[in-house]
Amino acid sequence: MRPRHMFAFAIVAAFSVAANVPLAIAQSPQDDLAAQVRIQGFACDKAQGAIRDKKRSKPDYAVWVLKCSNAVYRVSRAPDMLAKIQVLR
Repeated sequence: MRPRHMFAFAIVAAFSVAANVPLAIAQSPQDDLAAQVRIQGFACDKAQGAIRDKKRSKPDYAVWVLKCSNAVYRVSRAPDMLAKIQVLR
């Protein structure tokens, strides 16, 4: 095999191995949002659910309602910025 073919084969092999990564490491949106809320200093003891607010969401600006065991938050997220968090209850 020529060197270019070996390189292409190595790339394909690497992607096929990466595709078999277990899905257990993927988190749900509620877990990601709860972590963001905690990082920014709010309390979220146990995330119970997250619902996307389609009315308030825009391209590259997602708005979620996060329900925790001790509070409910509206979390607005834009790429590469801190989330805007509003306490609803």
